[in-house]
Amino acid sequence: MTEETDSQDPAGDSEAGATTAESTTAAGGRAPSRRSVIGWGGAGLALGAAVAGGAAVALRGTDGTEPAGSAGAAVPFHGAHQAGIATAVPDRLHFAAFDVTTGDRAELVRLLKDWTAAAALMTAGRPVGEGAFGGLPEAPPDDTGEAVGLKPSRLTLTIGFGPSLFTADSGDRAGGRDRFGLAGRRPEALVDLPKFPGDNLDPARGGGDLCVQACADDPQVAVHAIRNLARIGFGRTAIRWSQLGFGKTSSTTPEAQTPRNLFGFKDGTRNVAGTDDAALDRHVWVSPKAGPDWMAGGSYLVARRIAMRIESWDRTSLQEQEDVFGRDKGEGAAVGKAGEHDEPFLKSMLPTSHVRLAHPDSNGGARMLRRGYSYTDGTDGLGRLDAGLFFLAYQHDVREAFIPVQRSLSRADALNEYIQHVGSAVFAVPPGVRDRDDWWGRELFS
Repeated sequence: MTEETDSQDPAGDSEAGATTAESTTAAGGRAPSRRSVIGWGGAGLALGAAVAGGAAVALRGTDGTEPAGSAGAAVPFHGAHQAGIATAVPDRLHFAAFDVTTGDRAELVRLLKDWTAAAALMTAGRPVGEGAFGGLPEAPPDDTGEAVGLKPSRLTLTIGFGPSLFTADSGDRAGGRDRFGLAGRRPEALVDLPKFPGDNLDPARGGGDLCVQACADDPQVAVHAIRNLARIGFGRTAIRWSQLGFGKTSSTTPEAQTPRNLFGFKDGTRNVAGTDDAALDRHVWVSPKAGPDWMAGGSYLVARRIAMRIESWDRTSLQEQEDVFGRDKGEGAAVGKAGEHDEPFLKSMLPTSHVRLAHPDSNGGARMLRRGYSYTDGTDGLGRLDAGLFFLAYQHDVREAFIPVQRSLSRADALNEYIQHVGSAVFAVPPGVRDRDDWWGRELFS
């Protein structure tokens, strides 16, 4: 849970840190029906053009970002970077990892084009294809319909590519033939994460060829987005695992109130701000010099499911809770300080405190941009809440950020008594879709 560095941190102070029944084309005509073309590939780009032609109106500030409180607004889909990283963090999450079930490279490319077109429509608050009704009665609708009448709710959709997409046969996650001719294009920074002390990872909650992160202020909007992408991908992809999240545990808008995690502590006090271009360039975006070319302007995502031992924590004294974090529970101030944002004096904290171990000064300046969410999934079968933090962190190089920080935390963090990492995945997140002719991953497959 990294607090000061934005690693994985439930206590994460983390320093690091108008729906319509049918779509129209930009020229104002009816978009091609999926029933009049072969598959989604032909209709997809035309549908994407409808959005690019000005169908969506987004609320944006003078710095190019949308106001944090614009809950009903649409976040622009096109841009140099994918939305859902530095953009303001909405309140809800539906994250899904997919296995690619086709071995045909052309089919995978067609899928990515179809997904891109659908994503552009959904983030603008529009239905997919001809919508959920009004089409041929004999055919399934193009859209599942549960978001009809709902606002865009700041929906963002962010895609990533897992290590297995570059190396593994679909039936052998550890290795195998190069399915799509991508082995030579795997970024050096897209490494398999090592096993850290205390990890108890469930293979059913990790890995994946592709991932899609859907964030929105309305949970139904986020679920609708993942559901429709899964439907479009049927026969070409299958969901490997997914996670619902609520109550963002970090923010990219420092002017807003710092959220709290399930342990009751403020989380993300010193997270990388979405308006801090210098910090984003240094710590989040992949530099053109870092390589490969197709990742320039992209980022690397680490996703970790961190179980929190709620019952044990709730029986722990306030003083011990604050010692574990190195911050007070009310204001969020570091030990010996008065304000939440006062610079911490690390030596005044216990050597095992979370803030001290996760702080950039303890990790060679390493920082990450965190977008984590809390989760609850019933009980663990032993009468305890199955709850915790779904940790999401973006960085320019996993080897220089998450891995060294997590090594430090896993060895000595007092918080480890109350948490355990149970799911893990890493993805290369390509740059944004620049215009109506672009699509997710185009430069990778060029």
